[in-house]
Amino acid sequence: MAIKPIRALTIGALSLAILGGCSILGGNQKEQLAYVERPAEIIYNQGLDRMDRADWDRAILFFEEVERQHPFSKWARRAMLMTAYAHYRSASYEEAVATARRFISLHPGNESTPYAYYLTAMSFYDQIYDVGRDQATTVQAEAALQQVVRRYPDSDYARDARLKLELTHDHLAGKEMSVGRFYLKENQTLAAIGRFKNVVKNYDTTSHVEEALHRLVESYVTLGIIEEAKLVGSVLGYNYPSSEWYADSYDLLEKYGVNLNDEVEVERDRGYWRRLRERLF
Repeated sequence: MAIKPIRALTIGALSLAILGGCSILGGNQKEQLAYVERPAEIIYNQGLDRMDRADWDRAILFFEEVERQHPFSKWARRAMLMTAYAHYRSASYEEAVATARRFISLHPGNESTPYAYYLTAMSFYDQIYDVGRDQATTVQAEAALQQVVRRYPDSDYARDARLKLELTHDHLAGKEMSVGRFYLKENQTLAAIGRFKNVVKNYDTTSHVEEALHRLVESYVTLGIIEEAKLVGSVLGYNYPSSEWYADSYDLLEKYGVNLNDEVEVERDRGYWRRLRERLF
């Protein structure tokens, strides 16, 4: 779902007022338009005009001017949300989040508030980095996307958020796997087990679960806990019998006299495997 601004008017035939100029203030202060009193609708549509040209910085100036000159008007509410969107499109994500959250705080019951929540989530989502980097932003994206789903479960925003949650979960699981493999390589086996268990328990719909189960088998074998390795390997075999990771676990445990296929065939009751999984993880 491509994120789009909520537009109040088309510009078309509307005559735009001429800009009264702008001034650059010193220090860290922001650029502002020169104060020329104009109707809110005119200023707002000048902002839309700039946005149609992808001139995000100038669009923001016009939308902020609406708030400055007409703070209690309906145009000010619309302009605030458009400011957040323009910040988002210009990759000024912190400003986009701050403005969207200000809108939510001031107008919690507004019909456009679901969009503000979604825009907040997208501002975090678009910053997700590769699994080798810190995942703090991914965690924030997950929380914001879940909030969209929880608050507006039947909306188009929620439907898109659910799809994007799958990717955020995959990123987070991938990070856990990366750290777990590092711990395993450094012989910090108990720390590795904690990471792999977290993947199986909290990210069980991701593509990393099969490997996480196999790495747990490896870890338990390393510690000499063959019975625990057998149980985890059985869970892997029951859920992913055609997986290459299961084949690796099978070969590994066969060296210790364990036939995983026999272990899986002993019990075919789903309730048993659910209880075993809950016990293990």
